[in-house]
Amino acid sequence: MTRQLSASRWYADPGNQCRVGCGACCIAISISTTIPGMSGPKPAGVRCVQLTSDNRCRLYDKPERPDVCRVFEPSAEICGRTNDEAMRNLIELEALTSS
Repeated sequence: MTRQLSASRWYADPGNQCRVGCGACCIAISISTTIPGMSGPKPAGVRCVQLTSDNRCRLYDKPERPDVCRVFEPSAEICGRTNDEAMRNLIELEALTSS
């Protein structure tokens, strides 16, 4: 049985911490604002140019980090228990929310 994600249940859980080295949100989802080093918005499934080889954000503590990235908070529902689960969940969420 496949678990269905609901776009309306995409919530932040401040008790959760981002898994260091995951990077799923920097790959799976589209980002409509321009990211430094990219010529335009980041399409879904494209690795952000600011993601290091060990899946850390080069802009994490810098003012150039896009607001959409800054306000995204991990949650157990979205991030799951593993990096692969996070990727699958975010791919599904992207499909539910893209127009």
